[in-house]
Amino acid sequence: MGGFRFELLATDGRARLGRMLTGHGTVDTPAFMPVATQGSVKSLAPSDLRAAGAQIVLANTYHLMLRPGHELVRELGGLHRFMGWNGPILTDSGGFQVWSLSKLRRIGEEGVEFRSHVDGTQRTLTPESCVAVQHALGVDVLHPLDECLAHPATVAETERSLALTERWLGRALAAHRGAGSPGALFGIVQGGSYEALRRRAVESIGALDLPGHSIGGLAVGEPKPVMYDTTELVAGLLPADRPRYLMGVGKPTDLVEAVARGVDLFDCVMPTRNARNGQAFTPDGPLNISNARFARDGAPLDPECACEGCRGFSRAYLRHLFMARELLAYRLLTLHNLTFYLGLMRDMRRAVAEGAFGPFRSRFLTRYGVESVGDAADSPADSEA
Repeated sequence: MGGFRFELLATDGRARLGRMLTGHGTVDTPAFMPVATQGSVKSLAPSDLRAAGAQIVLANTYHLMLRPGHELVRELGGLHRFMGWNGPILTDSGGFQVWSLSKLRRIGEEGVEFRSHVDGTQRTLTPESCVAVQHALGVDVLHPLDECLAHPATVAETERSLALTERWLGRALAAHRGAGSPGALFGIVQGGSYEALRRRAVESIGALDLPGHSIGGLAVGEPKPVMYDTTELVAGLLPADRPRYLMGVGKPTDLVEAVARGVDLFDCVMPTRNARNGQAFTPDGPLNISNARFARDGAPLDPECACEGCRGFSRAYLRHLFMARELLAYRLLTLHNLTFYLGLMRDMRRAVAEGAFGPFRSRFLTRYGVESVGDAADSPADSEA
């Protein structure tokens, strides 16, 4: 595992308080990772991320491989230096991005052939090259190439896909260990909504003694109860002494519910993407700043928030900026939303430490307003390209 280590500090029911130690610093868990798809969290500088409370960010293997190119990033000192972020960086495998290309890709035993969305060139991504790209970026946590299926998928389709992902993991792990990289390779648990396949995946990955585990294949259109039940099943099967990362989830209520089920790490483009669409998250639920009722509202966006936007500006001014398409609107709304998300994670850590997660969960869900449990899960946080 190199310089990577995870410490489980406390539990409250299934909710966990932990600490993830990497070569670029410590991450207190449960933690939310802002999405820096192309080496940047859109509209924010690293100093903004620190001010919001971020300890770790997520970057995208697929996008950085295509532009500016992982070899260029390596030449310029690695992704940390390239983007000016001195904290930990996690990269996803690029598997979802390739899957989302649909007609532009072909999946086979060797890997994935796809046509670049940037310049149209034909590219190939294999388990070995996927690992090599992430080694060149110099990240702290990396992922193997995997196949992601849409919901619904048949048992046969899911079993075939899981078997391919398992074979790819074996190749990725051999490449990773052979290169002697200090980064921590997490295994991705696939298996769709089928309990037997999820159990098989956990058993297969558990035998490899990996430093951490990721729960993939959710937030792909399945009903919300299926996402919650699958998360609870997989998290309960994974070893307690390793971090658990739920990929691409999600809404604030989803974060609380997943922590209640034993998850430690999250990422989603929702706080940043929704900010650019004028939506701000608050303890009383999201609000849309373009709403006419805010045109003369002199109150801050959220009186309880200490972000720059809430400290210095009114809802009326933020609405004016957004309606005028001023760039400052995107920065301030993004900074606010990430401050909210990261503050929510901090509050959950405190609640677990105090043995009060259950009451916290009830208060938060009551005040925020829970979406219908029959809703479909959100589309995964593929990128913000």
